Amino acid sequence: MGSRASGLLCLLAVCVSGPSAAQPSSWPQFRGNPRLTGIASADVPATLSLKWTYQAGETIESSASIVDGAVYVGAGNGDLLSIDLASGKLRWKYGTGSQIGESSPAVGDGLVYVGDLAGVVHAVRVRDGARAWTYTTGGEVKSSPVLAGELVLIGSYDTHLYALDAKTGKLRWKLRTDGPVHATAAVQNGTIYLGGCDERFRAIRLTDGRVIYQIPLGAYTGASPAVDGLHAYVGTFNDDVVAVNLRTKRIVWRYRDPDREFPYYSSAALVDGRLIVGGRDKAVHAIDAATGKGAWKFATRARVDSSPAVAGGRVFVGSSDGKFYVLDAQTGRKTWEYEVGDALTASPAIAGGRIVIGAQDGRVYCFG
Repeated sequence: MGSRASGLLCLLAVCVSGPSAAQPSSWPQFRGNPRLTGIASADVPATLSLKWTYQAGETIESSASIVDGAVYVGAGNGDLLSIDLASGKLRWKYGTGSQIGESSPAVGDGLVYVGDLAGVVHAVRVRDGARAWTYTTGGEVKSSPVLAGELVLIGSYDTHLYALDAKTGKLRWKLRTDGPVHATAAVQNGTIYLGGCDERFRAIRLTDGRVIYQIPLGAYTGASPAVDGLHAYVGTFNDDVVAVNLRTKRIVWRYRDPDREFPYYSSAALVDGRLIVGGRDKAVHAIDAATGKGAWKFATRARVDSSPAVAGGRVFVGSSDGKFYVLDAQTGRKTWEYEVGDALTASPAIAGGRIVIGAQDGRVYCFG
């Protein structure tokens, strides 16, 4: 079966070393940092209000990044946008020539990187939006780029994980898997961790792409793993969330909601010994990271594919019910909501005291 057909099947079934953490004024990539923990170093105001919106013209599934006072986000029409965080004014626009799906920009060393649905990885200059280089894969790119030292890591529906030279776009290595690479790679201490549409969780050596070990998960994973110390956590399309011990190379627990069993497409945030993750059961779940037991559950009115972000003891997340929610991280109690009116499947970015998220109505929303 061809890679594009395999990718379609996965979707139907669904389906670092580098900066160690985001600085207080930045959220430079999907989930905020290479370990994909979804945690913001900077706080946000206790009382929130809408600061601005920007109409991108097409649906937005890409999650924003924020660096040096600029928001970077991909629009469905293929435009990579740079928007001023303070004012919401467009700084520049770069046309990829295709469409941008869920691939979310990563920013570092004066370049911003993103993939498109034609399978092209783009590197664009931060200062003026001019193209630095492109690299063409053999399938759609919905994975988000991750910067790890001198490398850009990104997956393609052609079944490969790519490591590209961040400055030149030259291929350093590529790893073939047995299915589309939909998820974003996590990086910790020189090792890449990745779940896949081939139902496996892999540990991969950053320097050369060699697989160190792999573990069968028993299900597709559209979500990306959150990694913290000895463990990685990822939701699956077998209606569970899995904890993997990275030292023993074993699954230590599986969480299943006792009331409703639905897939987990959202990637988890990891804070204060808990996972916070959205489910297609229309709820946000908090799970004890040590035991896999449920701590609390907050119900929305539609599936939660948005990946939660956490700052200052609060959880920020969108829902396909058209609302942006703020929850207390300890109790799950709702502290604020904003009615967008269209599905929010992208994930929030938090920096500079503001939260930015794109919606299916084609608008970028900024709260602060």
